[in-house]
Amino acid sequence: MHLITDSNSRHSRSGRLFRKSAAVFLAGAFIFFRQPVQSLQAMEMNQNETAETDRDRTAGELYALSAVLMDADNGRILLEKNGDQVLPMASTTKIMTCILALEEGNPGDYACVSAYAAGMPKVRLGMYQGQLFRLEDLLYSLMLESHNDSAVVIAEHIGCILSGQDPRTGEHTEEESRLAVGRFVQRMNEKAEEIGCKNTYFVTPNGLDAIALMTDENGVQTERQHASTAADMAAVLRYCIALSPAKEQFLEITGTRSCSFSDYTGKEGGQPEPGSGFYTVNNHNAFLDMMEGALTGKTGFTGKAGYCYVGALARDGKTFCIALLACGWPGNRSWKWHDAAILYEYGLNHYEKTDLFEQPSLPLMPVENGTEAFTALTVQREE
Repeated sequence: MHLITDSNSRHSRSGRLFRKSAAVFLAGAFIFFRQPVQSLQAMEMNQNETAETDRDRTAGELYALSAVLMDADNGRILLEKNGDQVLPMASTTKIMTCILALEEGNPGDYACVSAYAAGMPKVRLGMYQGQLFRLEDLLYSLMLESHNDSAVVIAEHIGCILSGQDPRTGEHTEEESRLAVGRFVQRMNEKAEEIGCKNTYFVTPNGLDAIALMTDENGVQTERQHASTAADMAAVLRYCIALSPAKEQFLEITGTRSCSFSDYTGKEGGQPEPGSGFYTVNNHNAFLDMMEGALTGKTGFTGKAGYCYVGALARDGKTFCIALLACGWPGNRSWKWHDAAILYEYGLNHYEKTDLFEQPSLPLMPVENGTEAFTALTVQREE
C-alpha cells in the first residue's frame, strides 16, 4: 500500500503544538489549555486535504486535456485529469498491436506484404507488395518509428493465423486483407476487455482516426470511434510491462534506441534469405534519455487526437505508468515531455512503499515427547 507523505506540513504542525504546550507550562500548572491538541483524526484529515490540494495543483499544471498517473504494481490511479474522458489516442494504439503480436505470433516468423498494407499513408516504412519481413523486425519498425504500413502487415499476418489461414502469401485481395486485419482488431478489443478497459474501442491497428459502423440484430446502425481514455491506456501499458507473458520482449523492443534490418526473399520450400532492402529505425521516444528510470513509451499524433504519449518509469523501487491524451497540437510538440516529467516527479515525491504487515518474531516452542526438543512457529497470512 502506498502512503502519501508531506514532511513539511507535519513538522510545522508539531512545532505549533510544542509552542502551545510550553506556553501553558510557563504560565503555571493551574492554567488550562485554551485550545485542545489536535486529535489524530483531525491531523489525518488535514493531511488528506493537503494531499488533495497537491493533486489538484499538479493536475492544473498539465497541458493535456486528459492525463493519468498509475501505480504499475497494483493499477491504482494516483493522479488524474479527466482520466475517463473518451478521446482518440493516435499511435499509442500500437502498444496494443505490439503486445498482441508478441503473444499471438512468433517473432521469428516471416510476414508477407500485401498491396493493402503497402498502400498505408505516412508515416511508413516504404514497403512494397510481396516483400518478406521478420515479424520481430516489423515490431521495431512499429514501436520505434511508428510505421503505419508495418502495423497493417503485422495485423494481417496475425489475423490470418487467428483464422487458420496461411499468412505467408501477399496475394490477398483487398477484401481478404481487410478481413484479416479486422480479425486482429477484434482481438485487440477482446484483449482490452480482458485487461479491464472500460471505454476503449479499436478500429485500426495503427491508430489512424477511424469510425466503425455497427449494426445490431435489429438492423439499427451506430458509429463507434477509434478512441480510448488516459485511464485505459495506462492500464494497457501496465499490462504490457508487468502482467503479460511477453513483457520482457516488449520492454526490450520499446527500450531500443536504434535497430537495422533487411527484407527477405522467399524460396519455395526453403528458408527465406536476406534481400536487397536495408532499413534503419530510430526510437522517437525522446523521454528515454530525459529522466532516470524511463522504461518505455509510445508517442502518437493525428490531427484529431493531437499529441499523445503513454510511458512508464521505474525508480527507487516504484514503477509508474502515465498516459497523456490531447496534449497540444502542432507548435506544442514538447508539451508531452513537460507533462510526463510533472507526473513522474509527483509520483516519486509523494508516494512511498510501506509494508503494513510485519512478520512477528516468534520464539521456539518446546516439544514434549517429540523427535525434536523444539519446533518453530509460523504465522499464516490471510490474503
